[in-house]
Amino acid sequence: MPGVEARPGESAQWAKRGSREDLAEVEAGLDSLDSVPVRRAPLWGRLRRKVLPPLFATVLALASWQLAVSSGVAPPDKLPSPASVADSFRHLWLQGSLFDIIWTSVRRGLLGFLVAVAIGTPLGLIVARVALVRAALGPLLSGLQSLPSVAWVPAAVLWLGLTSSAMYAVILLGAVPSIANGLAAGIRHVPPLHLQVGRSIGATGWRSAWHVLMPAALPGYLSGLKQGWAFSWRSLMAAELIASSPDLGVGLGRYLENSRESIDLPGVFLGIALILLVGVAIDLLVFCPLERRVLRSRGLLTGG
Repeated sequence: MPGVEARPGESAQWAKRGSREDLAEVEAGLDSLDSVPVRRAPLWGRLRRKVLPPLFATVLALASWQLAVSSGVAPPDKLPSPASVADSFRHLWLQGSLFDIIWTSVRRGLLGFLVAVAIGTPLGLIVARVALVRAALGPLLSGLQSLPSVAWVPAAVLWLGLTSSAMYAVILLGAVPSIANGLAAGIRHVPPLHLQVGRSIGATGWRSAWHVLMPAALPGYLSGLKQGWAFSWRSLMAAELIASSPDLGVGLGRYLENSRESIDLPGVFLGIALILLVGVAIDLLVFCPLERRVLRSRGLLTGG
């Protein structure tokens, strides 16, 4: 009230109360930022956004393909019709060898990729954290990553013979550099403050790497894993195209080469389509859900 002087104790009390109220408002604001609700889109909305566009693109590509064949733009001995490729698919299905061919390649690719992850992950950590190792191996890993995987096939066959070991060697030489470089790049983008906070709570050495660096570098590491899988799959297809032996069985790459040798153009296109289908399926079923989960955990993805 005017004319009424506040006592010193009352002024301090009011100031303290005001500061507490301001602090409470700030904390409430931060809590509201942290607790942004994740609203999943309706099922039909997710299907319309994620399924219909690639389905429409596939139908459009098939229609353009059939139009090119029907109009005579591409002769039949250069471009088979979709129906003839479907006949080759039906023949493999009735023969009972379709899943054996696919599984032979998928099994090799996944096993080689898992071994590459087991080797590339600690290698990437060491390269990122040890300056001497980074100076020695960093350029080598970048060079190996840019080297075409097919270049390793002749050397691997000479080293290990026409065996599955040669194919796994080609996969490792193609995938390990990508995984290691992806993790090293992700670690280089981790703010130093994260490491300081980790040391303050006792996270040093490998505990710091596991509990601080790996979670913070997860987006870059996941990108390296995706690229590593792509290199694994391409490396395996290159090895299967070149290396031929009854002991190796028939994978997708060998089926593609066998179709070429027998001048079976529909079989060649079927082999290409199956290789593409497996690559897309692994990306959609494994890496895309992982990527969405990582982005959602960091508040970077709020939709379904």
